[in-house]
Amino acid sequence: MALILAVLALTAVPAFTQAPHAPGIGDFFPAAIFGEGTLFEFNRLTMARFIMGGLLCVVALLAVRKVSLVPGRGQASMELVAEFIRGNIAVEMLGPKMGRRYAPYLAMAFMAIFFMNISGILPGINIAATSVVAVPMMFALFTYVTFIGAGIRAQGAGHFFKSQLMPSGLPALMYLIITPIEFLSNFVVRPVTLTLRLLSNMLVGHILLGMSYFGTAVLLSEINAMTSVAALTGLAMVVMTVFEIFVAFLQAYIFTILSAVYIKLSVESH
Repeated sequence: MALILAVLALTAVPAFTQAPHAPGIGDFFPAAIFGEGTLFEFNRLTMARFIMGGLLCVVALLAVRKVSLVPGRGQASMELVAEFIRGNIAVEMLGPKMGRRYAPYLAMAFMAIFFMNISGILPGINIAATSVVAVPMMFALFTYVTFIGAGIRAQGAGHFFKSQLMPSGLPALMYLIITPIEFLSNFVVRPVTLTLRLLSNMLVGHILLGMSYFGTAVLLSEINAMTSVAALTGLAMVVMTVFEIFVAFLQAYIFTILSAVYIKLSVESH
């Protein structure tokens, strides 16, 4: 709450004194705050990642700082999320043994992606940290390494790659066609689709939010008959904000589900 109030205070003057900002592709390429043109370039999107990553750490630490048999509200909330991921995704998809082993990674992925997604509705940030390709790609890379590592651990390197690239029961000549297709499907398409699904949803969400807020601001700034129409765009603004919260949760959930599915496919021979 203190962070949000501080952001509101800092942005109140420009919000009431400057013209409404029209959403556009430039939102995804903000100007550098420092380090322009270097590997250490820091801009608004980078700041969003640091803020949301730090906020996630603070929330987690506050929730578990006094672990007890009778949990407080913070501990109970964190346990609820952990149990939801472990019981409804990890154990459900991977079984009791494998589910408990990979539940920590799946819970981390879910919480981190949700926090990065939800920054799109926070005042002063107003853009999801996952709406540029770098963040979804890194999460997809973590899942990529995890499911390959899980497969090698469960089956051994040779048997794992054979099961993924050379399905049993086919004539030898068919592998000339099937093996390249299996390679693309299992080792290229999986991480690419994980990246693009998350990226596209959050990018479109930002554009829709920007359009509804911009339309409301423009109509309210005109003191004429058009002002009454702002009620409709204002309603759309509220609806789109609630919808963006839902999408932030849904995309984190879908990413976690698919990660569990890929781990399951990698540890099973087929």
